[in-house]
Amino acid sequence: MKRILVTGAGGFVGARIMEQLMGPAIEFLPFPPGRMAGISREELCELVLRLHPDVLLHTAALSDTGYCEAHPEESYRANVSVPLWIAEAAGELNAKLVAFSSDQVYAGLQDTGPFEEDLPLHPANVYGRHKLEAEQRVLELLPSAVLLRATWMYDLPGYGLPIRGNLILNLLRASLHNEPLRFSCRDYRGVTYVRQAVENLLPALELPGGVYNFGCENDYDMYTTARHFCTVLGITPSLEKADWPRSLRMDCRKAREAGIVFDSTFDNVTRCLQDYGVSPLL
Repeated sequence: MKRILVTGAGGFVGARIMEQLMGPAIEFLPFPPGRMAGISREELCELVLRLHPDVLLHTAALSDTGYCEAHPEESYRANVSVPLWIAEAAGELNAKLVAFSSDQVYAGLQDTGPFEEDLPLHPANVYGRHKLEAEQRVLELLPSAVLLRATWMYDLPGYGLPIRGNLILNLLRASLHNEPLRFSCRDYRGVTYVRQAVENLLPALELPGGVYNFGCENDYDMYTTARHFCTVLGITPSLEKADWPRSLRMDCRKAREAGIVFDSTFDNVTRCLQDYGVSPLL
């Protein structure tokens, strides 16, 4: 039986890992809730060594980009220091480390992509800079570690699991309350149904060490993407066009060649609705 320690086990991704991947071949060890915020390096390493997992799945992060911008010291601790401490513990145990990074490392690139993992990067926000530094320093310390650059993820409420703001919920809320939403015709990024991301974590455990783009690819701008989601959902919120540029669009060929396959962003939302017993309208 494989023992997997999950950080952020009560969060959006971590809770779904615990619920969705539970099975006779895996024993999940949730990192104690509430401990991560104030834990020291020594306490974290002692806890991990005592639990003695075969795999560490690090999903915990401080991921609100606006909050990280206003509180860079907190962001650095959560998004750089803690992953390094976890990598140290994994190295002592000779355990596999799989940790979530972010498509925000691509923020600030002038091209529209799609971007491969080996591009030189200079992220335009604090969160992206800290995630990139964590990738680099974790791999220096533990070359076998796998860092997954995840897209923006979404889910519908259900299964008693925690939910957070995401594209599909934002659109539903806007439709319900007759509130306009703005999306740029020059903003590009993949958007991923979180349950497919969780499903792909098991093969990710077998990846060679390195950085991997991880999620749905998307050839369309976010205004077009939002309109497609609305069509599939059968809702008609007011969508306003904006014109600010950004691209977080990823080329996921490296993961795909290793056997990790995602739907396209457009196909993925159809899968989400089918999982919840909702008939897509497109």
